Amino acid sequence: MSTLSYDNVLALSPHTDDAELGAGGTLSKLKRSGANITVFGFSAPRDVNRTEFKASTDVLGVDEIEIFDFETRRFPSSRQDLLQLLYDYDQEYKPDLVLTPSTNDLHQDHQVVTEEAMRAFKSSTIFGYELPWNNIHFDQNCFVELEDIDLEIKLEMLRKYESQIDRRDYFEEDYLRGLVRTRGVQIGSQFAEGFEVIRLVMN
Repeated sequence: MSTLSYDNVLALSPHTDDAELGAGGTLSKLKRSGANITVFGFSAPRDVNRTEFKASTDVLGVDEIEIFDFETRRFPSSRQDLLQLLYDYDQEYKPDLVLTPSTNDLHQDHQVVTEEAMRAFKSSTIFGYELPWNNIHFDQNCFVELEDIDLEIKLEMLRKYESQIDRRDYFEEDYLRGLVRTRGVQIGSQFAEGFEVIRLVMN
């Protein structure tokens, strides 16, 4: 079984909860393995979104966060600015692993982030994370086995989004536990998160 080992990880969160929902357990596992983790939140329309994002990433112990002011549901009109931001980051930091929404994600903001990430990070491994409410289908061809602590950290991160918990069905803990259990069953494990391999770079 392969080991999840990356030094510099960039998680792209079009809105300030996407990365935790799609890859929170994997981020926990990466952090426990010693990875340096940066999270970009591209849109935080309300102050509470920023506060909750900061509280969530504090649970994980993220090394750096950036919150930008792209307008929600209007990312296509800011495509070039977003690409330049990612390109500049790549030129300076060269992340080993980039986590982004899957290529089958239907949300227009998510599509733009992933498409521009594919252009910007040509020498990085890129995994697309799963957000089932935005996916008619999802090509999970990569699974990250999680331990109990990774699931609990994921759930604790998402508990910080108090403004979302009562409004979004996908914040229900029974659902979140069920999804990682489902992905775990697919690989004969207790828990896992599934990803689409968009680009795999092997050194």
